[in-house]
Amino acid sequence: MAIAKKRKAVAAKVDKNKYYTLKEASSLVKEVNTTKFDSSVDLHIRLGVDPKKADQSIRGTVNLPHGTGKTKRVLVLCTPDKEADAKAAGADYVGLDEFIQKIEGGWVDVDVIIATPSVMPKIGKLGKVLGPRNLMPNPKTGTVTNDVAAAVNEVKGGKIAFKVDKAGIIHASIGRVSFSPEKIQENSQELINAIIKAKPATAKGTYVKSVFMASSMSPGIALDAKAFIQ
Repeated sequence: MAIAKKRKAVAAKVDKNKYYTLKEASSLVKEVNTTKFDSSVDLHIRLGVDPKKADQSIRGTVNLPHGTGKTKRVLVLCTPDKEADAKAAGADYVGLDEFIQKIEGGWVDVDVIIATPSVMPKIGKLGKVLGPRNLMPNPKTGTVTNDVAAAVNEVKGGKIAFKVDKAGIIHASIGRVSFSPEKIQENSQELINAIIKAKPATAKGTYVKSVFMASSMSPGIALDAKAFIQ
């Protein structure tokens, strides 16, 4: 009962008929958080695209200026000559055949997988396991590269990948409720800028249809999408 009352109280702070500025939402999302742990702060951005069309299946990466607040577990799949570089950069797991076998057995206890181009033929068969979890290395997201050290440093430093889902929505974590409002705002703006920059030439009509910000189990806060387009 106490939890229900608390949720009702914070929900009352969010005006469902109002579109908030990014600055307002970045402060409000901290006020309406109800969890005892350091919840993630997420953006949910609906785009006016058709994900079924290859040229409108938007995906990309962005370096958040303040990171995500979460230490990502990174697996590097590479040949032996690259292993030392990957380990020195801070990769949590480094190898090839043994990890391919583990993944085939169902192990996916990582957040990002980086691979060198030369080993991609071996990794291709893992698509059914890694694809649905958005873990498949891809040149477009910088996770297929010969410079594994730089890739690991970027991921550990706050680089995230974004991809539009089948419903035309991009879901991305841009920080934690423990972040200051300024950090939440700046990370959010960086992601939105990257998404706007990725607008395909074939997209017609309104590109950014709606933007919501929310922390874990908190009410969603509607943002003024028109402000981002302008």
